[in-house]
Amino acid sequence: MLDSSQDRKVYEGILLQLHEIIQEQNLRPGDKLPSERELSEQLGAGRSSVREALRALELLGLIETRRGEGTFLKHYRHNRLIDILGFFILRDTKTKKDLIEMRRMLELDAVRLACRRATDKHFDEMERILAIAEERVARGEVPAEEDYQFHRVICRSSRNSILHRIWTPLVEYSNSIRIESLSREGRASAALVEHRQIMEAIREGDVNVALERMKQHLENSKL
Repeated sequence: MLDSSQDRKVYEGILLQLHEIIQEQNLRPGDKLPSERELSEQLGAGRSSVREALRALELLGLIETRRGEGTFLKHYRHNRLIDILGFFILRDTKTKKDLIEMRRMLELDAVRLACRRATDKHFDEMERILAIAEERVARGEVPAEEDYQFHRVICRSSRNSILHRIWTPLVEYSNSIRIESLSREGRASAALVEHRQIMEAIREGDVNVALERMKQHLENSKL
């Protein structure tokens, strides 16, 4: 399989390429993907490396190769592809640091805008998510999905569609970081308190307080 650093980069590139193709071209299971030659040219990699990476993707159940026809998209769960992408992307310490830094920038901008643009509908949704998260924490569960949904509502309440579209894949890639952070002793309960404080500051339209609370929350969430 792919052992060298260069081959791992090729593998990661193909994973990202596959994800972009699926998203941008709205491909469905059964649709044909670019050929080995096309991928080789797009990625600037040798065809043998591309072929080896495609074999690995086939083992993951994301694609299938039909002799004489080409490579085709198989039925897959979107979240599974995101998890696979995240696994490879976050193995690099610098990339992980950059991702966390970028998320901080986006979420602070989202909070700043939300203080002016959030509606009652957004706050009702935040309350609903927090209630579910509290029930899960009480049962000793990790409310990773609710954590994601809460931050997603804040981004949506900024009413900036580009910000939201950039934020979504960024945070999905870092799903493993979120789960690991929330699994720390007492972290899930503390995050709930912080979420409620952030929500109230946004509701009051207090930009400075909301920003300070979000900064502290993101700092506390670091591993």
